[in-house]
Amino acid sequence: MLRRLYDWTITMSDHPRALWVLAAVSFIESSVFPIPPDVLMIPMILARPSRAWLIALVALVSSVIGGLLGYAIGALAYEQIGQPILESLGKGDAMAEFSARFNDFGFWAVLTAGITPFPYKVITIMSGWTAMPLGTFIATSILARGLRFFIVAALLWKFGAPIRDFIERRLGLVTILFVVLLFGGFYLVRHL
Repeated sequence: MLRRLYDWTITMSDHPRALWVLAAVSFIESSVFPIPPDVLMIPMILARPSRAWLIALVALVSSVIGGLLGYAIGALAYEQIGQPILESLGKGDAMAEFSARFNDFGFWAVLTAGITPFPYKVITIMSGWTAMPLGTFIATSILARGLRFFIVAALLWKFGAPIRDFIERRLGLVTILFVVLLFGGFYLVRHL
């Protein structure tokens, strides 16, 4: 099933309404969809590098709006919708323990999930369920998703096709290194 979804997103990257498809994928990926928008963004940017920034912006706006849906699911319908989604992702058992500490690290949890391969939908639902302040959630989502999508767009715009293979194979590693550097930078600024 995941392979069919992946193949579908690749074929949609060349569709005349690809930006609308990207918006839809980005929106639903933030709350329920298992395929990240990067799968669609990469071939779209490679096909039209001049639209890289527009493509990243569409993914960002749609993802944040979709994140608000995930937040609403967590806040208003956790037991009916949110819990089954999280259990299907294998995150159901850790929810009680996780929720007890979530808001203490909410900013960092949203930031990390927004830019790493960690399922962002888990954090959007958890943010609503634990009543994270909505302003914090929105601001952090914009920052995290903006970093993720615009870094991918910038790399593809600058380096083109040779970077595609690197991004597809090592996106998780590159993102984790970026998060480590980001946390290290905040730590140094705070303690120096």
